Amino acid sequence: MGVNSLQFQHLEQKIRVLEPLKQVAVPPTGWVKALRTALGMTLQQLAHRLSMSKQAVQALEKRESQGAVTLKTLQEVARAMDMQLVYGFVPNDGSLEALIEKRAIELAAKIVGRTDRTMQLEEQANSPERLASAIRERAEAIKKEKPSALWD
Repeated sequence: MGVNSLQFQHLEQKIRVLEPLKQVAVPPTGWVKALRTALGMTLQQLAHRLSMSKQAVQALEKRESQGAVTLKTLQEVARAMDMQLVYGFVPNDGSLEALIEKRAIELAAKIVGRTDRTMQLEEQANSPERLASAIRERAEAIKKEKPSALWD
């Protein structure tokens, strides 16, 4: 088993843990303001902990609610609130394997489709079953190679 394969499996395990978090909705006011108010912490108190002005914390909360805050800033806020920032990526299809499978099938369908059109012009068309089989076979080969063309 190669290094890439081990790395892939390691990431897949980490992502599996994050999967249930896809259901968590970000509070409309953003996490910082929602947590600060839930803790009963004033703007001034958080500002003091961050060594910044109350207005700067208000601006920070506004930027966060708009999705325009940096990870570094969120890490600093988390530390000031005695918390830890946790973030990650979760594939829409549930796993890295499923994501690669989907992309491999799409790429295989394009490749097989081009070949099939050429064969049709030469009056050597394949049956739908043969096309489906060729797409599956090509997708398997693509998954094993994991070429960068998968993401073109």
